[in-house]
Amino acid sequence: MSEAMMRAAVLEKPLSIAVQTVQRPVPGPNDALIKVHCIGVCGSDIHYYEHGKIGRYVVDSPIVLGHELAGEVIQVGDQVTNVTVGDRVAVEPCVTCGRCNFCKSGRYNLCPDVVFMATPPVDGAWSEYVAIRSDFLFKLPEDMSYEEGALLEPLSVGFHAMRRGKVGPSDRMLILGLGPIGLLAIQAAKLFGVTEIIASDVVPFRREMALKLGATAVINPLQDNISEQLSLLTGGDGIDVIIESSGNSQAISDTIRLVNRGGRIVYIGLPTVDQIPMDMNLLIDSELDVYGVFRYANTYPAAIQALKNSDIDLRQSITHKFALSDIQEAIDVARIHKDTSIKVMIYPDNDNVEK
Repeated sequence: MSEAMMRAAVLEKPLSIAVQTVQRPVPGPNDALIKVHCIGVCGSDIHYYEHGKIGRYVVDSPIVLGHELAGEVIQVGDQVTNVTVGDRVAVEPCVTCGRCNFCKSGRYNLCPDVVFMATPPVDGAWSEYVAIRSDFLFKLPEDMSYEEGALLEPLSVGFHAMRRGKVGPSDRMLILGLGPIGLLAIQAAKLFGVTEIIASDVVPFRREMALKLGATAVINPLQDNISEQLSLLTGGDGIDVIIESSGNSQAISDTIRLVNRGGRIVYIGLPTVDQIPMDMNLLIDSELDVYGVFRYANTYPAAIQALKNSDIDLRQSITHKFALSDIQEAIDVARIHKDTSIKVMIYPDNDNVEK
């Protein structure tokens, strides 16, 4: 293969993906070329694979998915000063305009002109190389692995949720839904000093993982009366903040009655329907604060610093590893075997990775 080409997993249409030889990206003057070491499989990748769209974003031409990555800088543009060849970096998978009011006020995740990897029509990083504007690269400390660097992306969602919910050490927290985002939200909560974290999910393996990652108690919503369990587990003090990451319509509705008066609810999970009934009288009477989360902003430097000063190991959530050539198997594990998988990681530069 010539240096101008590379391998990438290309989604041709829903349920049809294959590793192909494609043009290697050429970095511009403000860009860096990254050799991808590892990249995670996200729920949005699976949704695009299965359905070809998420909301207003539609796959109408072949696309490379993937946006949770870390790698090595191998080339920089002539105007790049913040990274150099050989740097190990985490990649924040977006480029914003930097000029709109959202960008200037620090909420660049709401930029209307954001270019986000693996969001149609923008290619992602299930490939050997990516090029991105260098100000969205963050150097990894020497003792931080590439895997932890890649997991900074999903961790950032939980980190941003903690900021949105004004979370502090004294809060008693409930996390609903223990997919990769919900589980990493447990670790984000620990970084914010939270010591009472109750987690709920229907899958036994995920409840077990929640306890391993730092939850103090778990609930099975199919068997337990959640309100009664919360009262029992908190000694009647109840829950101050709820992180809803399941996207389940009933769970979303139930948050209003599960949180304390004056409490906070942070919604991360995307439901399959746009309109969900809410007890608005209860919400108003309880003076609840309700927050939505859309990706994240300004999280990477803070998360890297917080992790450096903690004993948290993000790699505990990685359950499966695959070479890029095994992309179909990787996707199938992530979407079908939810009872035994959490985070599936892909290694484009290693065809002999142990699964």
